[in-house]
Amino acid sequence: MLKNKRILLGISGGIAAYKTPELVRLFKKSGAEVQVICTPSALQFVTLKTLSVVSERPALVDFFDEETGMWNHHVNLGLWADAMVIAPCGSNTLSKMVSGQCDNLLLTTYLSARCPVWIAPAMDLDMYLHPSVQEHLNTLKERGVHLIDAETGPLASGLEGKGRMAEPENILEVFKSHFEAPDNGWKGKQVMVTAGPTYEAIDPVRFIGNRSSGLMGIEIAKALITKGAHVNLILGPTHLEVPEEVQLTRVESAQDMLSACENIFPNCDVGIFAAAVSDYRIKEVYTEKVKKSADNWNLELAKNPDILKTLSVNRKSHQKCIGFALETQNAENYALQKLQQKQLDAIVLNTVGENTGFQSEQNSVKIFTKNNQQFVTDLQSKSDIATILLEKLDDWQILD
Repeated sequence: MLKNKRILLGISGGIAAYKTPELVRLFKKSGAEVQVICTPSALQFVTLKTLSVVSERPALVDFFDEETGMWNHHVNLGLWADAMVIAPCGSNTLSKMVSGQCDNLLLTTYLSARCPVWIAPAMDLDMYLHPSVQEHLNTLKERGVHLIDAETGPLASGLEGKGRMAEPENILEVFKSHFEAPDNGWKGKQVMVTAGPTYEAIDPVRFIGNRSSGLMGIEIAKALITKGAHVNLILGPTHLEVPEEVQLTRVESAQDMLSACENIFPNCDVGIFAAAVSDYRIKEVYTEKVKKSADNWNLELAKNPDILKTLSVNRKSHQKCIGFALETQNAENYALQKLQQKQLDAIVLNTVGENTGFQSEQNSVKIFTKNNQQFVTDLQSKSDIATILLEKLDDWQILD
């Protein structure tokens, strides 16, 4: 559940800090990346060296590295994480979180975090039950911070009662539950995704192609993984990284992509065709590099196979096909024609613009279904677009 997840572990002062190396070890064993940030008082109970060793990266405490003078960038830390937990969270840190104080690196990172945040409070019985502490806990919960409640047992004061930090194993289970694939229509589905451009060779060193980076298809693959689907990604030439969890098939030409799709799609429930396939290829590819000699060079092109139509019209009754359309004019009409002519279940229309389309990290799309449902997104990241697309297809029962 936690493989490749990025977790920020904040540690505040308190005897329960001695448990944090074990918490880091459990996160790491589950496949997560862990960045530790300590308050200065936390170092009275646990060392940076220990935390750095178990996390396999330098544990942080100061705004600047004393040796190099480099800034420990709290904004980047907040953007890096998939989740953040402050464990133990003492009453002093709790109070500062409520009031928005930021006099240490942990607090500034908390205020910058865009990911879900958990706190695991730890303090003595009377402190924990004090009305001010309970009020602070309620305030943070109202603001969206998740509480991993304190447990009951022996306390450092010698008293026994509620106030112990949740055991590392219990904190781990909270995170496993959070990242577990939700119960949705995609869970357990076999999904084929095509992504990226195709390159059609002219000679051994030249080709014709398009400007697609493959980002949209890769983000769809990532979103499918989080929803519990089994993903086969057929990917044209790109420099972008691919999630380890997918079954990856790399291709170059349109014919390569068609062959891969014909091999993989019969065993899939859904095909999402986000690749930007070249419409034409060179009719006869040169076996040697063509030297620059004549002032003009005429290339004869031949039409490439229509991968989407080939697979859609010949699919099994239970299989679903989702297409993509990129247009520069008369966009909606062309997309709706494609939806009908290729017998698709849905189509995603995007247009070329200054901040949309190929080689952009953002997009704005229109989604149309064969049942006349439609949805228009705002301009946002392709990662968010991918999530919206999958949720809409699920909500509209396209997968049924």
